[in-house]
Amino acid sequence: MLWVKAFHIIAVICWFAVLFYLPRLFVYHANTTDEQGRERFKIMERKLYRVIGMPSIIAVWVLGSWLAVTGWDYYKTQGWFHAKLLCVFLLTGYHHMCGAYVKKFAKDLEPPSHVFFRWFNEIPVLFLIVIVCLVVVKPF
Repeated sequence: MLWVKAFHIIAVICWFAVLFYLPRLFVYHANTTDEQGRERFKIMERKLYRVIGMPSIIAVWVLGSWLAVTGWDYYKTQGWFHAKLLCVFLLTGYHHMCGAYVKKFAKDLEPPSHVFFRWFNEIPVLFLIVIVCLVVVKPF
């Protein structure tokens, strides 16, 4: 089971790398005015989301589910675990919002401003802080 936990943590790190970097690309993409630059960002965003982001989120959910199922007798009574799970669901929604922005940029639709994406970029940091504190401290 420690191998599953180790690979789950690795998948979480990879997923968060995408969640930190992809919205930062959106900031720069929203500021780009030249065609060559926009096309470069489209490629970077698409590859980051599809090649790293999607496999990472799938691995997080598969391995995390495996850990939850095998330890369900313990986890079902732990409030911190339910709060963490809620955060992971919300973060999954954020991930899919990023995917929607990748598609909008790819279609050259008018994106929100770079200022919006600068704030949007901070959301995963908040989730990371909450999730790590829940898992390590187990406050309730």
